[in-house]
Amino acid sequence: MLEYSSYKNSSYDWLGQIPAHWKEKFLEQTASEKCIKNIGGTVKQVLSLSYGEIKKKSDLNKGLIAQDLSTYQIIEPGDIIMRLTDLQNDHKSLRTGLVNDNGIITAAYLCLVPRMNSGYLHYLLHAYDVQKVFYGMGGGVRQSIGFKDIRHMYIPVPPRAEQDQIVRFLDWKVSEINKLIGIRRKEIQEFNQLKNTVITKTVTTGLKREEMCGTDNSYYRMIPKGWRITKTLRVLSQPLTDGPHTTPQLYEEGIPFVSAEAVSCGNGKIDFNHIRGFISQDFYEECCKKYVPKIDDIYMIKSGATTGRVSIVDTDRIFTIWSPLAVFRCNQEVMLPRFLFYALQALPYQQQVQDGWSYGTQQNIGMRVLEQLKLAYPDVTEQEKIACYLDDKCDMLDKAIQLAESKIKALQELKSTIISDAVTGKIDVRNVTVPEYEHVDDVVDDDSENNEETETDGEEA
Repeated sequence: MLEYSSYKNSSYDWLGQIPAHWKEKFLEQTASEKCIKNIGGTVKQVLSLSYGEIKKKSDLNKGLIAQDLSTYQIIEPGDIIMRLTDLQNDHKSLRTGLVNDNGIITAAYLCLVPRMNSGYLHYLLHAYDVQKVFYGMGGGVRQSIGFKDIRHMYIPVPPRAEQDQIVRFLDWKVSEINKLIGIRRKEIQEFNQLKNTVITKTVTTGLKREEMCGTDNSYYRMIPKGWRITKTLRVLSQPLTDGPHTTPQLYEEGIPFVSAEAVSCGNGKIDFNHIRGFISQDFYEECCKKYVPKIDDIYMIKSGATTGRVSIVDTDRIFTIWSPLAVFRCNQEVMLPRFLFYALQALPYQQQVQDGWSYGTQQNIGMRVLEQLKLAYPDVTEQEKIACYLDDKCDMLDKAIQLAESKIKALQELKSTIISDAVTGKIDVRNVTVPEYEHVDDVVDDDSENNEETETDGEEA
């Protein structure tokens, strides 16, 4: 792409130079704050900020939704929503979104009404967000900031016709990239479906053409001859437990504090890049009075949008866990950890989890409920063969999934770069002809980052 013919220094080193004919204005000169309460709860359509998109919520039982909708604020197409809360703990979320539908959203979010092209300001604030600019506003990193803390933030402002062209260009480019991302997401979905099918078939029918026999269990109607069905508790060496039900002080370094995101993102392992944060030695020692992680322990998410996801501990690294995770520790004379790891992912068990969870502010299943769920299993020798077979099959599928994920990451980085370059004047798109194209939103999976569906630290239902 071409550059502009002349540039000038901007007010921020990280922003660099901007085109010479652009202006710089305070945010409060380009947008105003708005907060219209949903008095009487007359507006029913709840919206949420999810991965930088404002989405309609069709299921009010899913996520953190207030019982009284009159506490929410009314928003309209063209408004911009910013989530400027939990800045100290959450450095990953995308915090801005452009409103395309009428509805209501939590009053904890900041609503801006632009006095310029709303699409341009949305893209610009998105670029600031990706640069993590908001963490330094208001005199340093704080848990929450408001409009007063960012109103004197400088905004590069091109002429209005140029704003309009930049938005047309970015809408086209972003849509084309989203289309490619969608193709990769579909690939991942298909690989995961195949993986689930292989796991379910193998842990319910065995490796050979076994003689099958009927049961009186509605989840395992047919099992291989010689297999047993029992309660989960009976294959464990101890009752299910979990982490602390209090929210600790989190630090930039220390002992890793693992929660649901590290399990849901880990593809069967703990992803230490997605931990909740780091805790002190004192809090860790307090947690150890209840539970100390051990290799081959299995964690299942028991609350939130990803309830039922599992991972197995394959490291002797020192860490501890939070309350959204239930701990399965096998009695290895009865059941091998790797077999249980796969059996918990199989459709019959996952269906029991789904049938057993309850809804409060979000879906939740209790540990005593999990202990009563049924498992079908062979002797330990056969379990070992099944686990080794599934390790090989799943490893091949996981590599294909990782390749698709790496391509998605590259496309997302490309999208962020194009947006940033266009709204900060690093490229000149004034003479670019935007062709006809099919608009494609950035569709993300149900279990992906969702800023309103955060984990809770309360007692389980």
